[in-house]
Amino acid sequence: MPIRLATTADLPAISAIYAFARTQMAKDNNPTQWGKSHPPLDLLKADITAKHLYVIEEAGNIGGVFAFILGEDPTYQQIDGAWLNDQPYGTIHRIAGNGKIKGTFSKALAFCEQLEPNIRIDTHQNNKRMQHLLEKNGFTYCGIILTEEQAPRLAYQK
Repeated sequence: MPIRLATTADLPAISAIYAFARTQMAKDNNPTQWGKSHPPLDLLKADITAKHLYVIEEAGNIGGVFAFILGEDPTYQQIDGAWLNDQPYGTIHRIAGNGKIKGTFSKALAFCEQLEPNIRIDTHQNNKRMQHLLEKNGFTYCGIILTEEQAPRLAYQK
């Protein structure tokens, strides 16, 4: 399954994937992490411009999307807990699949590890699906960080 940088032409497919993910989150008792409109279109466009947004393709269709950002994440500077190390890292954000392809997270993680093996990620306390995927894929729970909106998130590192 090829992974490539997203383009603005991909935005309709990307938006549909995020809409599906928000619906799934609500069904999984996690309706507030992304609400009804996260991530906003302007953030996705900024991710594309910065070359942070990637898509996972299967048979010519986009089945998954994620942001991978190398360098320090401002929201990770303070943690109620401790990171595994202080080495350079990449952060996975806004990962979602269309529900039709299996292993979206594992595929994205394998791709990201080729670019930077030291990876951090965070998730909402109600996102049990993501917590399971993180533990299954070798991440270690490190503590609580606060988003830009001061919302607490569970922080993990691999």
